Amino acid sequence: MVDHARAARMAKRIQQIVASAIEREIKDPRLEFVTITDARVTGDLHDATVFYTVRGKTVDEEPNLAQAERALEKARGQLRKIVGDQLSVRFTPTLSFSFDSVPEVSAHMEELLAKARAQDEAIRAQAAQATPAADGDPYKPSRDEQ
Repeated sequence: MVDHARAARMAKRIQQIVASAIEREIKDPRLEFVTITDARVTGDLHDATVFYTVRGKTVDEEPNLAQAERALEKARGQLRKIVGDQLSVRFTPTLSFSFDSVPEVSAHMEELLAKARAQDEAIRAQAAQATPAADGDPYKPSRDEQ
């Protein structure tokens, strides 16, 4: 029987444990700019997927995703041991890591929305100064027609 609530609680706890372990216990400089964003556990509680993002050292610098991926793969066994020690369950889930592209996609969407808002505002300003092509409003009946 699948207990989704238990899987969600376990995923949240795994996320916290892995993030804390990367920050405090794993001494790999390639993991310095890795942020754990989410974790998901299968219904049978045997597999966990940990989602991460990588930021650059500076604002203009591109993050090195390949190095971060290799470092996470290298530390996977140690992280699983730490998760097993702190989780205290009968079977420690296997860990797999997946790059989380949601922050980049949402930043791109925000850019697109800002551009659309600017275009809407320009059209609104242009419409405020516009005058009808004909005399008056063609959809309102004139006094003579009433």
